[in-house]
Amino acid sequence: MGVALGIQEGNAEGCVLELYIAVDGNSLTVMLVLFYAAKMLQRNILKNHTDGPGFLLGFSDPPGLPGLCFTIFLLIYVTVIIGNSLIVLVTVLDLSLHSPMYFFLRNLSFLEICYISSTLPKMLVCFLTGDVWISFFGCVAQLYFLVSLGSTECLLLAAMAYDRYVAICDPLRYSLVMNGGFCVRLVVVSWMVTVPIQVGQTYQVFTLPFCASHHLHHFFCDVPPLLELACADTFWNRVTLNTIILLFVVLPFFMIIVSYIRIIWTILKMNSALSRHKAFSTCSSHLMVLTLFYGSATVAYFKHRSRDSADTDKYLALFYTILTPMFNPVIYGIRNREVRIALKKLLWGK
Repeated sequence: MGVALGIQEGNAEGCVLELYIAVDGNSLTVMLVLFYAAKMLQRNILKNHTDGPGFLLGFSDPPGLPGLCFTIFLLIYVTVIIGNSLIVLVTVLDLSLHSPMYFFLRNLSFLEICYISSTLPKMLVCFLTGDVWISFFGCVAQLYFLVSLGSTECLLLAAMAYDRYVAICDPLRYSLVMNGGFCVRLVVVSWMVTVPIQVGQTYQVFTLPFCASHHLHHFFCDVPPLLELACADTFWNRVTLNTIILLFVVLPFFMIIVSYIRIIWTILKMNSALSRHKAFSTCSSHLMVLTLFYGSATVAYFKHRSRDSADTDKYLALFYTILTPMFNPVIYGIRNREVRIALKKLLWGK
């Protein structure tokens, strides 16, 4: 907070800078809470389960062209880390990007780094070593972070849609509605509300008895393929899964659709072609990310599951866990003029 204390109170940029410094502390707190919840989850599951042999992930036997796959996915991982880190850095350092839209983008980029790190490092190890086993508690941790961070992304995308709705449909009240405190609360709620719910779902899944096969038809631990291995009735697990999908996927998606219907209606009523073009351009990046993330996740979770569709399901999962984080810096960086200018100033001093 030392930087913020040296800024005069009526300075708008100073207020935003103080907001960013405060959010850094909140982000650290959130990550500590996530790791603490994962540790407590592990302890509780240990009371009902011994650490068994783990699960065999659904790679080819042996994986085809493992060296090529390792290289491709390593390049993707490095691209995601560097690209999203640059967006985080530039939205902090460039004062022209200290607005709610880029504040949410900063949090989304940080989330994408965490999200892809819950699955891709283990996949890289599998390609490199040929060892496709994941330990029981490694699977617990992977599932917990995967579903928690995925739910948070749905809520953050909804918050970004609401920000665009207020900016375009109610511009005169934008600074009043999307003030610093409200933006911080939206982000903190998006991160924190998923923790107890996903802890409960993960605990419910891993207290089930699993069959002897332990062959998971997926590239990583996810709820539907794990339920297929259970040797007990999974009715209530599926009720929980569908309820969580309703709360964290369907409901935010419905809010996003309603927001963009209002946005498009407002844009079409604008008299100036330049204003319409500018309004559409500010929303197009968000719509592309929404299409990639929700499109692939919806097909993967809502289509009829069968043994024949197992391969399709696991390849679809790569879209919303790996490709969306990779395209995020491309869509929001290269296609966004303000971010491009800020990146040039950051990298080349121009």
